[in-house]
Amino acid sequence: MTIEQQFRSIVAVRSSIPEDAFTAPTLGTRREGSGVIIREGSVVLTIGYLIIEAEEVWLTSHDGRVVPAHVLGYDQETGFGLVQALSPLDIPPLEFGDTAKVQVGDPVVLADGSGGFVRANIVAKQEFAGYWEYLLNEAIFIAPAHAAWGGAALIGADGRLLGLGSLLLQMAGEGHSEDINMVVPIDLLPPILDDLLTRGQVDKPPRPWLGAFSAENNGSVIVMSVADAGPAARAGLRRGDIIFDIRNARVDGLADFYRKIWESGPAGAEIPMRIVRDGRERWLRVRSADRRDFLRKPQLQ
Repeated sequence: MTIEQQFRSIVAVRSSIPEDAFTAPTLGTRREGSGVIIREGSVVLTIGYLIIEAEEVWLTSHDGRVVPAHVLGYDQETGFGLVQALSPLDIPPLEFGDTAKVQVGDPVVLADGSGGFVRANIVAKQEFAGYWEYLLNEAIFIAPAHAAWGGAALIGADGRLLGLGSLLLQMAGEGHSEDINMVVPIDLLPPILDDLLTRGQVDKPPRPWLGAFSAENNGSVIVMSVADAGPAARAGLRRGDIIFDIRNARVDGLADFYRKIWESGPAGAEIPMRIVRDGRERWLRVRSADRRDFLRKPQLQ
């Protein structure tokens, strides 16, 4: 299969989200990116933030066909989303690669649904913690970066799918910085795929969610903002608060903060935390929630 043939399996994704949707203020009401045909019958894998709370989804193939689609499922832990084309696309699915076998330095291609692509190399495989209560034990990072990264397909030297583009970041070193893309590895999909197809979500208890957007600075976790009406906001957590410990256990960086939250019990559990605000320590008790309760559910077709 040539690279041009593989590009046929990548489609453009466009979605519309209601203005009163929970994610509208942060992610917008018009979202565009890419997705990959992964199963016969036009099942498309995309990055979840493109389609979460969507009331309309449209797919555009490389030959210009535009077809409607509906959301099949979304997984908060990986960030993957699935949509189903409502008209046949007759496009072959892209086979999955094995991200456990790829190494730093390997050549790859990151391709979007409009036909754009970059030839790049893997520059890192490592843990990634995102400010929106998101953690990957081993994400893939590539350079140079693709400007249209959202949902773009990472294709290995063997022509197989290695993951989906999720973010544009900067990597600093030796007096300069370089744009890189963070990619969600495809190996995370097979264990949850059947659940997403049949249930729309993974069949396990949801993680506790705080609704706190945080950053790490020299090992300290600093609150950047809180979601309106979310658990953190209701408990009084504020921008600029430094989260010192959870349940009397010292917090050591953003990834450790998330793991301590998720180990605190099911969604709905009360989570005591010690914070530093304006140089003074204080305790807060945050009653966590299931983030899905704040989101619009996909409309059944």
